[in-house]
Amino acid sequence: MNEVKPRMLKGRSALITGSTAGIGYAVAERLAAAGCNIVLNGIEREAEITDKIAALKARNVDVLYDGANVGDAAQVEAMVAAANARFGGVDVLVNNAVTRLFGLIEDTSPADWDRAMAVNLNSAFNTIRCTMPGMKARNWGRIVNMSSIYGMIGAANRASYVVAKTGLIGLTRAVAMETLEHEITCNAICPGSVNTTHSSRVIKTTMDEHGLSEQEAVGRFLAGKQPSGRFIAPESVAEFVAFLCGPAGRDINGAVLPVDLAWSAS
Repeated sequence: MNEVKPRMLKGRSALITGSTAGIGYAVAERLAAAGCNIVLNGIEREAEITDKIAALKARNVDVLYDGANVGDAAQVEAMVAAANARFGGVDVLVNNAVTRLFGLIEDTSPADWDRAMAVNLNSAFNTIRCTMPGMKARNWGRIVNMSSIYGMIGAANRASYVVAKTGLIGLTRAVAMETLEHEITCNAICPGSVNTTHSSRVIKTTMDEHGLSEQEAVGRFLAGKQPSGRFIAPESVAEFVAFLCGPAGRDINGAVLPVDLAWSAS
């Protein structure tokens, strides 16, 4: 992969949903380093993430924090309107927001299912719906939908996640076909396991209950998943997003791109 040139996106603006931690924040950092103004989104109060906002602004970019619940279409519309007012439009859209619901299908309530679909899938439809007119008017845009290894394979006890992440791939392909006459691309990235708050909690519990080292507990957590036995680095995913948004990514459109340490190849 070619090195992404510093500040190559100077003057552009990027909206990243679910971007106050993990992959989302890593993407925000990388795009800020490339010169993008950032719309940061999450469920925290702004006062709780002042250090992260300051770190992004230190890249000599502007940062707008919006705590919109992306599962609510009206709040998404308001967030995009705020971004348009602040930056004149959204050039890069990264749909990263996620909620995880575990359990068997018969134990999943319709309300929980609807909430998972709203955040994990419907939010991407709504952000694209709201940002697409501006991208087409400017004849430039980059959309990255953060799917998952579970958008490519099945798994028990997480039906809503599998369905939503698979749906993001279908949405990616449809959007790509609708933007062929414009300088707009839409791609899906499918990361393997990243060390999230949930996985960290499980690993800590495994260490305490079985007297294991962290490395041993991580190996047990990832057993049967990533053949490498290690987590995906959020920075690796962020670098890939930047690549897709740069000149070298211009002709990549409608693609489903795993970043999973050969999990999908096993």
